[in-house]
Amino acid sequence: MKGVIFNILEEMVEDNYGMEVWNEILDAADKHEGIFIAGQSYADETIFQFVQIICEKLQQPSEVVVAAFGEYLFTKLVNRHKVLMENQTTLDSFLKSIDSIIHVEVSKLYVDPNLPHIECFDHDSGKMTMRYRSPRKLCPLAEGLIRGASSYFEQPIKIKHETCMHEGSDFCDLEIEYL
Repeated sequence: MKGVIFNILEEMVEDNYGMEVWNEILDAADKHEGIFIAGQSYADETIFQFVQIICEKLQQPSEVVVAAFGEYLFTKLVNRHKVLMENQTTLDSFLKSIDSIIHVEVSKLYVDPNLPHIECFDHDSGKMTMRYRSPRKLCPLAEGLIRGASSYFEQPIKIKHETCMHEGSDFCDLEIEYL
């Protein structure tokens, strides 16, 4: 996981709960000094451990915490990398460009970003399915990022997540309905 993700997680905790809580999280984490360089890679286990500690502190399930982080993360990433949004005019076109445009550009910014694979499928009903694949199985983060994008584009949505890697599938299908 790239350091920028840890940097933004720190910002979220500090914005909502204060620096003292972030320092408590660092103290509870194994063997970590708490300094993350944005472009450097860190073990996935580190972010998972931080999430576990945050969930215990907040007494919230990981899906809730990770999804909330996804929404926060979207806004912070857009603010850091405005150029990625220059030609994006709708939520639908943005979501469909994640793998073919956004992830390509992210790969130029960060060495070996280890990004998930995203495919989008339109339905006759006007809904769209986003298929998410990642060995990290961070589908709640993907849902949060989608909700963050929904807010950014001021396009209300409803998401159904009936096919999931956490239930034995090789992928997650996130069905997005534009309201």
